[in-house]
Amino acid sequence: MNIFTDYLASISDDQHRAKLADVLGWVSRKFPGLEPKIAWNQPMFTDHGTFIIGFSTAKLHFAISPEKAGIEKFAEEITNAGYSHSSNIFRIRWEDSVDFLLLERMIIYNIEEKADYSSFWRK
Repeated sequence: MNIFTDYLASISDDQHRAKLADVLGWVSRKFPGLEPKIAWNQPMFTDHGTFIIGFSTAKLHFAISPEKAGIEKFAEEITNAGYSHSSNIFRIRWEDSVDFLLLERMIIYNIEEKADYSSFWRK
């Protein structure tokens, strides 16, 4: 996970940095076949050159992007977990817990649904 070292170092709040490092580490351990990378100044994971999941930070939360299709598929579960969302991301406030089961289901969905994709993003 050394690829994320500089990105994580840019997060000034120690607790925020530790929380996102925990999430990124969990994804790396749970899905060792995914390629971790930094693109558009954000940590993300890809599979055979296609986007699977991405992360970004803000003052009050960090955001996770499973793309629009992932948000649409899991919108009710995202809301039930207490997270807000837009059409492309959902937000986890820094003080909230991470629903790792939901995150796992989103990642599996994207891996399976995009297995035959040759493009980075869904069309």
